[in-house]
Amino acid sequence: MRAIIVDDESRVRRAVRLLVDWDSHGITDIEEAESGNEAMDLIRRRKPELVIMDMMMNEGSGLDLMAWIGEFADTVKFIVVSGHNDFEFVRNTVQHGGVDYILKPIEAEAINAAVAKAVQASRSEENERSAQQRQNIKLNEFKPVYGEKLLSSLIHDSVAAESAFRRLQAEGVIPGQSANARLALLQIDAGDKALLTRFGNDPDLLNYALTNICNEFVTAGGTGIAYKYWGAPDQIILLVWDDKTDMHDLLSRINQGLHMTLQRKAHFGLGQPAPLPASLPAQHAEALAALYERNLLDSQSFIHVRCSGGEQAGSAARIAFAHVREEWRVAVLSGSDKQIREASSQWGELIQKSARITQKQLSQWKTDILDFRLSLLQESLGDKSGAAQAELEQHDRSNPHPALNGYSFSLHAWREWSFELLTALSAAITVRQTKEAHTFRDIVKYVEQHYAEELSLQQIAGAFFVSREYISRKFKQEYAVNFTEYLTAYRMNNAKLLMLNPNLKINQIAEMVGIKDVKYFSKVFKKQEGLSPKDYRSTL
Repeated sequence: MRAIIVDDESRVRRAVRLLVDWDSHGITDIEEAESGNEAMDLIRRRKPELVIMDMMMNEGSGLDLMAWIGEFADTVKFIVVSGHNDFEFVRNTVQHGGVDYILKPIEAEAINAAVAKAVQASRSEENERSAQQRQNIKLNEFKPVYGEKLLSSLIHDSVAAESAFRRLQAEGVIPGQSANARLALLQIDAGDKALLTRFGNDPDLLNYALTNICNEFVTAGGTGIAYKYWGAPDQIILLVWDDKTDMHDLLSRINQGLHMTLQRKAHFGLGQPAPLPASLPAQHAEALAALYERNLLDSQSFIHVRCSGGEQAGSAARIAFAHVREEWRVAVLSGSDKQIREASSQWGELIQKSARITQKQLSQWKTDILDFRLSLLQESLGDKSGAAQAELEQHDRSNPHPALNGYSFSLHAWREWSFELLTALSAAITVRQTKEAHTFRDIVKYVEQHYAEELSLQQIAGAFFVSREYISRKFKQEYAVNFTEYLTAYRMNNAKLLMLNPNLKINQIAEMVGIKDVKYFSKVFKKQEGLSPKDYRSTL
């Protein structure tokens, strides 16, 4: 902290130096001036926090210095040390914000108390100024976010749209006389990894840069405003309320600016001009649809207006995934890399014949392909399909599908993605079916070894840590009978072999094949063979 002693008498200045305990007040830099005018010059250059001054001086009185401090250095605290016990002097000191008025001869206690008071006031005000400055910085950072939120609510919050619109007009963001506006939508290229890398892989920073470039053109002359749309992280809204603006020319100039700055051009969807703010949701939907339905194979058009009636008719509409669904199913179940590669290539050849491909078509393809995967998992694995689906979804994260909102279509990328997806799907099914086959063979072997014991579906399920439903389903799949029918048939077949031994009685044979009730055994045997055990034995 710095202080200046102002007095035309050197002995008074020395006295002040000696009487004030500068260290205890945190004042490390003390300078002197012989007059008010000299003090003013020193204050300008050195910017002290405290001035201790005389009232009556040559070349600039204390009154003049106080008035000057109040006008040009109002953060400086000052203390008057005077030999004049004059009420007017005291009143002027108070009026100009002086900390204290001390009479000469100076007492150490009085001047140190005054300095302590001045230092405390100076530090308190500095803390307040710093806090206010931090608050202002936060407000300045918050204002754009707040503005983006209000502007975004005009599109996706019908309840708050009217009040947000009035607020934006009151704050001068949207001119009060604006009646109509036209909305343009810039959708950031999700497939442009190189551009994102230039911005440190920070999408917000890229969004900020694109918005600023757009605003250099849109805000010129109060034409409109560009802002980040809170409803979608990859969208920038351009709102233009000047009816005389040629939107195609404006967007073309923005693209020239983007190309000069980033060596890129952007695709824009356009809504039709309509009254504010009620039309903005419909305009946004219209602009988004124009982008969603644009031909990705057309690399020369960047400004898109939706055709009446929706997406243009074209070969893309006829290329449905259903055309290759069965070929994909056969390839996956075959487990053959060659067949999977051929199925993926066939899909690519079909797409290649198209003259028009849209984001809408890509989205439908993706949905159909993932539905196909889930359906085939359920068909092949039954109640085991959930775990396989979770495993494949994890695989998706390391092998993401090509961007649906990219600026171009890559046949190679989609073909490779489909090949990876089919390969992973085939592996998931094959591994589980192989494991199931081993498990079921073990179950059948267990039944054949223990058929003479009391066997239940629940007992076997517990022994092999599978469900009763699984065992029942597998017996039905493999033998076209349920578990009980299979067990009964196996017992009867073994009973027929035992009947070849004339020394074994029927009741003994029944018990040996796991049926203790001989009457029930006879009934079951006759139902299967058409003869009673006795009659059957007589034919041997």
